[in-house]
Amino acid sequence: MAATEMQVREKASPLKAKSSSDDKLMRLFILVIGAYLVVALAMPLYAMLSKSVLNSDGGFVGLSNYFAYFKTPALVYSIKNSLFVGLVTTVITVSIAFVLAYGFTRSRMPGKPIFKTIAMIPILVPSLLPGIALIYLFGRQGIINWALFGHEIYGPIGIIISEVFFTLPHALIIIITALSIADARLYEAATALRASSTRIFFTVTLPGVRYGLISAGFVVFTLAVTDFGAPKVIGGDFNVLATDIYKQVIGQQNFEMGAVVSVVLLIPAALAFFVDRLVQKKQVALLSSRAVALEPKPSRRFDNGMLAYALVVSFFILGILGMCQFAALFKFFPYNLTLGLSNYQFDLMDGGGWDSYFNSIEMASYTAVFGTLIVFYGAYLVEKGKGLGVIRGAFQFLAMLPMAVPGLVLGLAYIFFFNMPSNPLNVLYHTMAILVISTITHFYTVSHLTATTALKQMDAQFESVAASLKQPFYRTFFRVTVPVCTPAILDISIYLFVNAMTTVSAVVFLYSPHTTLASVAVLNMDDAGDIAPAAAMGMMIFYTAAGVKILHYFLSRGIEAKTQAWRRSIEN
Repeated sequence: MAATEMQVREKASPLKAKSSSDDKLMRLFILVIGAYLVVALAMPLYAMLSKSVLNSDGGFVGLSNYFAYFKTPALVYSIKNSLFVGLVTTVITVSIAFVLAYGFTRSRMPGKPIFKTIAMIPILVPSLLPGIALIYLFGRQGIINWALFGHEIYGPIGIIISEVFFTLPHALIIIITALSIADARLYEAATALRASSTRIFFTVTLPGVRYGLISAGFVVFTLAVTDFGAPKVIGGDFNVLATDIYKQVIGQQNFEMGAVVSVVLLIPAALAFFVDRLVQKKQVALLSSRAVALEPKPSRRFDNGMLAYALVVSFFILGILGMCQFAALFKFFPYNLTLGLSNYQFDLMDGGGWDSYFNSIEMASYTAVFGTLIVFYGAYLVEKGKGLGVIRGAFQFLAMLPMAVPGLVLGLAYIFFFNMPSNPLNVLYHTMAILVISTITHFYTVSHLTATTALKQMDAQFESVAASLKQPFYRTFFRVTVPVCTPAILDISIYLFVNAMTTVSAVVFLYSPHTTLASVAVLNMDDAGDIAPAAAMGMMIFYTAAGVKILHYFLSRGIEAKTQAWRRSIEN
């Protein structure tokens, strides 16, 4: 009996030792990636907050800068302007997106895949581009400047239209997801009780999607309030918080006041994010194991109405994009409307030339590769690792924080932190590396949530079985976890690439003459009065992002065919 117990201990001890060494290694890795988030996010934000309570000589002045800010009527007025733009944009965008999503999910209108693809186009363009298109359409020398009944496009009208274009896909994705989760039995019961279609809509449909609508509203509000591109191009004298930061830092070199405005801009974005988190925690499951998928019934009148609505929205999106393309081809609008490619001679324009375009591709590629590695492995360590409860909680908080930090605020924070001579990381300033780091950090949260969602779908028994077979965790990671999560990994990579190509707010403070990006070149050319070349560069960003998206689609289908065969066997 004693011999048997000793044999069991001898067999168990190597397994225990193996598990212990794996746990230590995983804890080390989570500390390393956690340190990245501390350096790339927490410390820059701390440096920015510290800068807001210092004077130009570096002396501590407490809240004096904030008192000076709120005593300046023009700066305080920017808060009202930002909130106004955010609220109006939210109401309009969520309303448009809800009706369009309702048509996609509750009607049998033809051409749904085509209309969905068109509705996603604004994700592939920088937020400056719709502003440029609106200037050509409704500007003082625009093609149809009479259409606004005497109101100028420069100012709140132009900003709001641009923001609706820019934020529509984000709201649409959330609301489509909310509407897709519906139990047909509820509608059958309501119909059996002879409830009218209107009553069913207000008592069944709306309550079922209320959390999706709230979430979409907060996302749109945050994007509209913190966006820098559209207000910069078409805002005119209508100042908002995002443009105030740019003017204080670039125009007046007043870094202390720029830090104050950044903190003020951070407040509504952070509040919207945390309220959205609280609301989502109250959401309950709407589908049970006995739920029946809702299949829309054919109705010629309703289906045709939804088709007409989708056509109108598509016309709006394609009209904006088409105007940008024509603007890029006109030789000298509105005096010489001959079509040509002279506006694509970027090397003859102020803004960065063709080098800026290739810099963007390089930066986006680095962001997609290294960002996917950092984000996915960090999410894996949080979900599958053991121990370090407090540190893992702090890691999760830091992973969610970038969603609440506007890109412009993050970029300014990087100036205060990485540009300090005493900081050993100062060597990164004005390099391609800092652009990649800031972009990964800026878009970390959505990527992290995507990875976490995929990892939660995997049974924890995979790791337990691997440990019992004395397999190191990294072998399980590469042979099981990565193949199973390949779709999510590919989604993260394309998400990071596209956003790296189109972003301007997070990098506008960090580039150097040698690392100018295409989105920044659009901004610089617009500032220099070269609006047509700015439109041409914007269209190059769109075509590149769209091309990579198409390549990603076919590449992912090929990879998934090899790595996701188990899904088809389960389904069959």
